[in-house]
Amino acid sequence: MSDHPNQERAPDMDAAKPEAGSPATDGQPADAQAGEAAQAADFEAFMRLAKENEELKDKALRLAAEMENLRRRTARDVHDARAYAIANFARDMLTVSDNLQRALAAVPAEAKEKGEAGFAALLEGVEMTERGMLSTLERHGVKKIEPEGERFDPNFHQAMFEVPNPDLPANTVVQVVQTGYVIGERMLRPAMVGVSKGGPKGAPAAEAAPAEDAKG
Repeated sequence: MSDHPNQERAPDMDAAKPEAGSPATDGQPADAQAGEAAQAADFEAFMRLAKENEELKDKALRLAAEMENLRRRTARDVHDARAYAIANFARDMLTVSDNLQRALAAVPAEAKEKGEAGFAALLEGVEMTERGMLSTLERHGVKKIEPEGERFDPNFHQAMFEVPNPDLPANTVVQVVQTGYVIGERMLRPAMVGVSKGGPKGAPAAEAAPAEDAKG
């Protein structure tokens, strides 16, 4: 006897089984796995952005440091340009001052005492010119070095001869042959000096200071 036309067929058991390898086989719904994948992608993107942010921050800090160094160098260069621009001119003017001093020193003392009014006025004019020149240079940062009694400093002094003197520490400046000058903190012309020898060696420069104080 044939099946009744309206009789329902039993469900196919094989079709109802989940396919192998489907998302539901591991016990997690498909939407949960998709959420975890999205979170993993977001975390990876976050770490990448954090790394890029650190790199940009490091570049910004290095750029700021370079700009600060450039600002300081520029300020120092501008200061040096202003302070030392007249160095060559000042050095030439010192030569003129030396010649004026030599001219004054060449006049015998008797001639100065017995000189006529015109001659005395000439000498006074030369002295005023020499003083005025040095005063003008000093206003532009040029200052005289007065090292007598101080310890010899090769950065500012030039030793011309030695003077035996066991009572002074070795290498103490005992005589200035030619005046030295500085401009700002730089040496413009070294002082030509004579230094002592025969005294204690290696004595600190401070030991020579009392001799200078005694003179004052």
